[in-house]
Amino acid sequence: MSICSESKQNGSNLQTSQIVALNVGGELFTTTLSTLKKHPHSKLAEMFAQDQPKPPMDSTGRYFIDRPGTYFKYILEYLRSDQVPTQCIQDVYKEALFYDIEPLIKELEDSPQIFGEQVARKQFLSQVPLYTENIELMVRIARAEAMASRQSSLMVCVVKTDEDFAKCQDVLASLDANKKLVVKFGPWKASPSILDLLDCIKMDLEAKGYTISFQVFAPEKGFRFSANYYFYKFFFTWW
Repeated sequence: MSICSESKQNGSNLQTSQIVALNVGGELFTTTLSTLKKHPHSKLAEMFAQDQPKPPMDSTGRYFIDRPGTYFKYILEYLRSDQVPTQCIQDVYKEALFYDIEPLIKELEDSPQIFGEQVARKQFLSQVPLYTENIELMVRIARAEAMASRQSSLMVCVVKTDEDFAKCQDVLASLDANKKLVVKFGPWKASPSILDLLDCIKMDLEAKGYTISFQVFAPEKGFRFSANYYFYKFFFTWW
């Protein structure tokens, strides 16, 4: 057999053999070609399409996919039996998005975990001006204040309405006069409350790996205002 013929035969092995050996992020799986191509428009179907370059092989001859193998078992189970996973929902959802398995994506988006995060919470936060930028600003301030300290803190002002913001103008001016940097969130028109937004801020900072707590701001001696429920002190605990 010529080298050219042998190369052509090896290239068609995947099509003639229905068994496919996979190495996904170090986890080993064995399945069939028809299972991987069950959803024709998915990235897995594209990876193993006859006219497309195949994934690289590892040293044992398994096709290597550089994704978390821990969650691929749930992807594979869905492809085999249409069984929607009930564990690790958020992580499986990320993998379903990567592999572009539309039926699984839609099934997971109907689950309480994904619906709450992707539909309810994110739609709310999209109506809070500069929310993501303010989260990053909080991190920068807290890190700058963390010199040789176990804990750093910063001020946050949360106002839901324009009327709330108007009430805070004197307070903000007083804080500015005392060189207190304040990160301001709001206003917004969605129904969630100030406490709901505070929970979102804490949740998103904790998702970045920070240890967070907060409390209503109690003014220090010399400030010309009393505590109110628009101003909060956030604490970052470093160790």
